[in-house]
Amino acid sequence: MRLGKMGINSLSGRAIAVLAACIFTAFAAFSIRYSYGVLLPEMLSPLGMTKTQAGTIYASYFAINCLLSPVVGIISDRCNLRMLLTAFVVLMGTGTFLMQYATSVMQASACFALAGMGAAACWAPVMVIAQRWTGDSIRGTVLSLVDAGSSLGVMAAGTLVPLFVARSGWQSGWTFLGLMAVTAGAVNFICIRNRPPQVPDVLVTEKKCAILGSEPVISYRSLFSNRLFWIIALAYLFNGFAIIIPFTFLNTYACKELAMSYEAAGFLITLTGIGGLVGKLVLGPLSDTFGRVVIMLVCAVLVTMGALGMVCSTGAALQTVTFLFGVGYGACWGMYAACASDYFSKKLIGAILGTWSLYLGIGSFIAPIVAGWAADSSGTLQSAFIVAACGGAVSLLLLLPLLKIQKQGVHSTATP
Repeated sequence: MRLGKMGINSLSGRAIAVLAACIFTAFAAFSIRYSYGVLLPEMLSPLGMTKTQAGTIYASYFAINCLLSPVVGIISDRCNLRMLLTAFVVLMGTGTFLMQYATSVMQASACFALAGMGAAACWAPVMVIAQRWTGDSIRGTVLSLVDAGSSLGVMAAGTLVPLFVARSGWQSGWTFLGLMAVTAGAVNFICIRNRPPQVPDVLVTEKKCAILGSEPVISYRSLFSNRLFWIIALAYLFNGFAIIIPFTFLNTYACKELAMSYEAAGFLITLTGIGGLVGKLVLGPLSDTFGRVVIMLVCAVLVTMGALGMVCSTGAALQTVTFLFGVGYGACWGMYAACASDYFSKKLIGAILGTWSLYLGIGSFIAPIVAGWAADSSGTLQSAFIVAACGGAVSLLLLLPLLKIQKQGVHSTATP
């Protein structure tokens, strides 16, 4: 199997098994991450929480997640990813399972922090192993397919979790999610192998950067002194900031302020997942033709306009803007992962994505607290969506210079 030139149809049975495990891991991780917003309306009264406290619980997940992500990313470049993904995904499932027993904000924060600790290995290492088993010419397509697991997870959060809640209460939702994550850990142990046996180390040979046509950044020192690296990191931060706010409060907004039923509000999250799946499967492959930056800009526009649309929409219009928000949310993560290989060295993919995940975590940590405070202060969650739109606009502005770089083919290691 020649990884550099293979297409989708030439993937081996083991490669397909590895990618399937990656998809299931993303499915479990993002089901848990975004089910919090679905379960939140049912948790507010039993735990006696304000919206700011609700945001604090969610922030605890991202706090530990973002602190560990760079470490896990660096480790993933040089350790056994099979064991790493097995252990961390089981840890994520354990923290999630324990959420059903929380009786206070403090207990819920501790349990969800444990889940966030395990989830730290559910992005960078997954993208590292997926890229090891696929070729350069289909990177955007394959990573979008792997990332499709996250959108399927969002759809499960909006569709399956409310069914458990309706039958047995919000605690049963956490039970289901926790057991699913433990199962994903077992699948990782069975299916994942560190790298293709035909190519002992596919990361040894470096090619010219796919976008810039220049030699890649190949050391930590040159990487961390590279201006482009930090611009993308900041865009990632504000992108995550914008996206996490609707996922935290859209369900609560629909139930409490728009008087929608719990099931109808959950369908909005399902729509986000459907839009995300469309975004990954349509925009992801297009990035192999038009470039990652173009698609990243499209995603930023959709996220920003979608968040603004939530402020002034109801009924079918709200469903439409939620779907468009989902399209933008869905495609962006795979694009950031793919552009890491386009701009920088494959040898450092884990460290790159881990560091960017730290910035993503910072944005995701701050966002629910700021948005919750804005909602408590103004008396409406519409303020939270305006805050989200502002974050998306900043991300868009940060990405615009990259479009110029892509068009001009400027050297990626230009002096910072």
